[in-house]
Amino acid sequence: MTVVTTEILGPIAILRLNRPDAMNALGADGDGEAVRAACDALNADLSIRCVILTGEGRAFSAGGDIKKMADPEGPFSGGGLPIRSHYQRNIHRIARALFSLDMPVIAAVNGAAIGLGCDLACMADIRIASDKAKFGVTFLKLGLVPGDGGSWLLPRTIGMSRAAELFFTGDLIDAATAADWGLVSRVVPHDTLMNEALAMAGKIAALPPHSLRLTKSLLRQGQTSSYDQALDSASTAQAVSHATEDHREGVMALLEKREAVFRGQ
Repeated sequence: MTVVTTEILGPIAILRLNRPDAMNALGADGDGEAVRAACDALNADLSIRCVILTGEGRAFSAGGDIKKMADPEGPFSGGGLPIRSHYQRNIHRIARALFSLDMPVIAAVNGAAIGLGCDLACMADIRIASDKAKFGVTFLKLGLVPGDGGSWLLPRTIGMSRAAELFFTGDLIDAATAADWGLVSRVVPHDTLMNEALAMAGKIAALPPHSLRLTKSLLRQGQTSSYDQALDSASTAQAVSHATEDHREGVMALLEKREAVFRGQ
């Protein structure tokens, strides 16, 4: 069984973590390559305008596979350098692949998002939570450090003080607290989660695909660039956008008082 599955619904792709019996725990050999291949395929398909990331079963992702950590011959054995290599070629490959998706990503958090699972949710651009969801970064309770980029992601999502509180206490927070802290955009009844995510994805997918990808790129660059660099990047992306048929369609639709139909041209 592959660790991730892809379902294509027109311009929307649903990417599901697919290890429900283990609460979608990650870290087995080959997980990184499987996720990278799925994400590469989505990036190469210019018809895909939005991705929904969710988990199969009752969890979004419980994070790293604890059973494999306890296995004396598993991927987390062998001393410092082999373990470092395992993170870089496997777990970090998962993180880099999801973070590098070119189109907008909605995390539909259907249950527990713990450790690496919380990090994966933070890699999405938008997070919607089921009222059954819970979040935590419990690395210290296992004698570990945030090993998946969470020390970079979480402070940018909820601020340094609250990120430090979660890391240093190992506490879990419920969906309502996650919304109050800005970790998720909204909380919805569990049974309506995917419908809500699909409705939002539909709104996003109705917009010009090239401009969507360029806008996501500008948002990501804006986290680390100076204002002058942001303006320079924006002028280049805007010049590209002005030259598209979708830009002309948007202008004409507004002037003609009708809905625009964007074709990715």
